[in-house]
Amino acid sequence: MSAQAAPASGQPGLADVLARSDVWRGDALAQAPLPGVPTGFGELDTELPGGGWPRGGLVELLPERRGIGEMALLMPALALISAEELAWVVCVAPPLPPYAPAWAAAGVSLSRLLVTRAAGGDAAWACARALDADGVGALVAWLPAADATTLRRLQLLAEKSRTLIFLFRPAAAAQESSPAPLRIALAASRAAAGRLSLNLLKRRGGARAMPLELDLARPAPLPSVSHVVAGTAPTAAPARSLSQPAAA
Repeated sequence: MSAQAAPASGQPGLADVLARSDVWRGDALAQAPLPGVPTGFGELDTELPGGGWPRGGLVELLPERRGIGEMALLMPALALISAEELAWVVCVAPPLPPYAPAWAAAGVSLSRLLVTRAAGGDAAWACARALDADGVGALVAWLPAADATTLRRLQLLAEKSRTLIFLFRPAAAAQESSPAPLRIALAASRAAAGRLSLNLLKRRGGARAMPLELDLARPAPLPSVSHVVAGTAPTAAPARSLSQPAAA
């Protein structure tokens, strides 16, 4: 039977199954349900389903240590998101306050940046609130102690959302299972300063045998992404309430 032909029983054929975003050939990247948000690094875009950072799923980032350029990796996409009139960038539980001059120099609109210092269980709750809010284009969260239940909950919320979601966890978490469809271990490059080594631990598609090295100082120009997020911006009160625990 041809892969293009549907079985006489009325069940989907092989071509129909392979067209699904949650099914892929072992030697190829999966079809993404939504176009990816360009990362600013063309060589990384070609390695990701959808041609960029995925929406509707967790992106788990596992740096070997803090301050190796992990935020520079995200800045091109965050700049695109914040440039959209209705898109907020929400940071939950950053280990250090975001350095505003550096974010602004990278193109991030500070007027579209919300930060909450919630910790522990409140940080996971703040993430869930952000994913429920209209107009949130990107969520960046530091959840070092997140357990499997928390990750599964956030992944389910992500699947209902168009939000770009980055979760920072310790490098040791690479040994744990995770529902995140994209997991990347980050390390400082040994080849040259200003470069970052990315080990794609998990993605929807064939594995990459060797780490990918990026020059963080040379991001590519990015197009507009006016289609990234739909909805209206959260009002001031809900935005401020992200740092407050849920009522009992």
